Amino acid sequence: MWQEELSMLYVKAPAKINLTLDVLHKRPDGYHEVEMVMTTVDLADRIGLELRDDEEIVILSADRFVPNDYRNLAYQAAKVLKEAYNIQQGVSISIEKEIPIAAGLAGGSSDAAATLRGLNELWNLNLSLDTLAELGAKVGSDVSFCVYGGTALATGRGEKIQELAAPPACWVVLAKPSIGVSTADVYGNLRLDGIEHPDTSAMLQAIEEGSFTKMCGAIGNVLETVTLNMHPEVAVIKEQMKRFGADAVLMSGSGPTIFGLVEHEARVSRIYNGLKGFCDEVYTIRLVGERNALV
Repeated sequence: MWQEELSMLYVKAPAKINLTLDVLHKRPDGYHEVEMVMTTVDLADRIGLELRDDEEIVILSADRFVPNDYRNLAYQAAKVLKEAYNIQQGVSISIEKEIPIAAGLAGGSSDAAATLRGLNELWNLNLSLDTLAELGAKVGSDVSFCVYGGTALATGRGEKIQELAAPPACWVVLAKPSIGVSTADVYGNLRLDGIEHPDTSAMLQAIEEGSFTKMCGAIGNVLETVTLNMHPEVAVIKEQMKRFGADAVLMSGSGPTIFGLVEHEARVSRIYNGLKGFCDEVYTIRLVGERNALV
């Protein structure tokens, strides 16, 4: 099939976890200056893109928690790209969710990034990942990272991306309690005075050396204490994951998802089965850590 005849395609939208998340200060523009090491995992939504004869952007999803209008980040991504390049075609965007919603795993941001990458192909724009990431920054702070995927140090408000090597391979157990967390509320309750900042440089060194042990020792998230105080049930899941034998345990993003890094597969089933008694949404996955290619 020739490129100009392509009218539909599917794109994977993988979740991310934060190996570190540090907040440095509040910026004059109202955002927070952050420093984060993020990496993708092999839990992904599936985004279907089909060109339309009209100019409408239509969101299709069987999940009632996915907004089907301008509030959806994939909708916003399509709109930004359409307006930037004066595209006269519309698109239907189908979203098959596997990533839990409002979980700190960048599901909505990854859907937006996959939409940008897919429409770049469908609309024959031939844009680079760098250009798509710049456009993604207009949609949300995590979208730039999700355009690239892989592993990266994100700074600024999250839109400045420095590519890193893939982290040491390991298993990841994710557990999401049946609550949603407002990122705005978590940041609103964050007090920067006296908080313990993660050692980002130690994490960068651990990844450079390929040391699983050092990576486990360097994980940290300044938002974790805030969310755990707001939602004690998240703290319970974290303690249980430690008790069942994960090598390192941390909350991703603003939560409420807790993840455990596990080096040896033999421990994974024990942790998974133990956590199923505490929350419904438990996943056993792997780190991906490799950057996206253009679609």
